Amino acid sequence: MKVTLLNHTQNPEDTAAQAARLCYSSSDIKGIVKKYDKKSNESLINKILGSGHHSVLEHVSFTFGIEGISRVTSHQLVRHRIASYSQQSQRYVPFEGKLDCIVPDTINDNKEALKKYKQAFSDAHAAYKDLINMGVPQEDARYILPNGAETKIIVTMNARALLHFFELRCCTRAQKEIRDMAKKMLKLVKKKSPTIFQNAGPKCLTSPCPEGKMSCGKITEIRKEYSQL
Repeated sequence: MKVTLLNHTQNPEDTAAQAARLCYSSSDIKGIVKKYDKKSNESLINKILGSGHHSVLEHVSFTFGIEGISRVTSHQLVRHRIASYSQQSQRYVPFEGKLDCIVPDTINDNKEALKKYKQAFSDAHAAYKDLINMGVPQEDARYILPNGAETKIIVTMNARALLHFFELRCCTRAQKEIRDMAKKMLKLVKKKSPTIFQNAGPKCLTSPCPEGKMSCGKITEIRKEYSQL
């Protein structure tokens, strides 16, 4: 899996702070932009995060290029609706020569399961090619392709949506592949906007675990892990 930060709002934390000040200031926009330095902007963002005035974070966006994930994970990803997505099309991109598969660790660590998985994947790919050779349109032949088929996607989310995304997908209750992807995304945005994302991650970083009886029980280990992320 490869996650790349392709683009982001210039000076993301300054932008969020300027939007927040505008809500409560009688000054014109030019005055708001020029008057305050980076330190005061960081201080304001901390107040924003503490007060829950998160709408101003929507002015900050990040665009990621994500490769080497399964269709399982891309289907989970696009359930996050406040985002923009562009995904490699199985309708128009042919997979006659090569179709990479994503193998979950639980299968990869089991020789017998791995053999069965790869055989099933190979059979499905062979059937896909046979259907195309029989004159079936590629857009219809793709119905036989497995969920484990590798895909690529570009996604853009604003900072508020990302905070929510990290709460859900960094949690140990999330499936491992999307959890690994979320951690990679979090590492990248933290470098560009450390104040906004200082406490980003599963909800248990800053409050008791919300999962109740479904809790993983590893809150101490998780807090330590994300403090070093």
